[in-house]
Amino acid sequence: MSENQNPLQKHFRRPMIYIKLPSQGQFWPDNALELPVTGELPVFPMTTKDEITIRTPDALLNGNGVVDVIKSCIPNIKDPWKMPSIDVDATLIAIRIASYGNMMEVDTRCPHCDESNSYNVDLNNVVAGIKAPDYSHPLVEDSLTFKFRPQYYFEVNQSNLVSFEEQKLLNTIRDPSIDEEERAKQYADHMARLIDLNNLLYVNSTESITTTDGVVVTDQAFINEFYKNSSRQVVDKVKRELEKFSQVAAVKPMIVTCAECEKEFSVNITFDYSNFFA
Repeated sequence: MSENQNPLQKHFRRPMIYIKLPSQGQFWPDNALELPVTGELPVFPMTTKDEITIRTPDALLNGNGVVDVIKSCIPNIKDPWKMPSIDVDATLIAIRIASYGNMMEVDTRCPHCDESNSYNVDLNNVVAGIKAPDYSHPLVEDSLTFKFRPQYYFEVNQSNLVSFEEQKLLNTIRDPSIDEEERAKQYADHMARLIDLNNLLYVNSTESITTTDGVVVTDQAFINEFYKNSSRQVVDKVKRELEKFSQVAAVKPMIVTCAECEKEFSVNITFDYSNFFA
């Protein structure tokens, strides 16, 4: 044994599961992902440091905590900020499975009798049910051809940060101690930022727009300017197309039976990462 080799090295953590990404490696920029030939990524359980990191509110809010934990537990992901949004849930669920096992308890109330119920969810089935939308079919509208892509995690996180600040602003606006003139100013600022936030969603989800004379526009500044100045009808069509993609990629609800009234109902499985890893 080498003099500098730790005799405990063979007891270091090792991969607990292997996952295939919903994207299958598509949409990842160069050098952001090292995809094995099998297409399966090894997933290590969290360390004590990872558990502390993922439960730190500031680190969760700015996204750094999630990024650090993904790097630690799935080393093949070299740059989690560049992860397509369609892979985020599957990746974090896989880390939870590797760390705590595949079963997770979900508490809910029956919509029929209002009885509290607890159910065990097999997270392996949840991961298997996450599908990537088909982005290969463009949208043709107003003589333009729109090609879409999933947002990157960095873009999603930036939008979430803006939304968080917007909510803080709304709470401030509701403060009765603020005079009407200041309230009106803050409300106008809020609306302007909200419009920019919605616009950013369209821009970040658009890979290109092709004109009738074959010019392919990929510059985000040009695309941003277009969405700001396009008709409501065009933006509505783009919005509906993006909503379709979101529905396909969303975690599917679970059908359960109430223990009290024995009626079936669906439970939406949502993942609040502040308490998901607990």
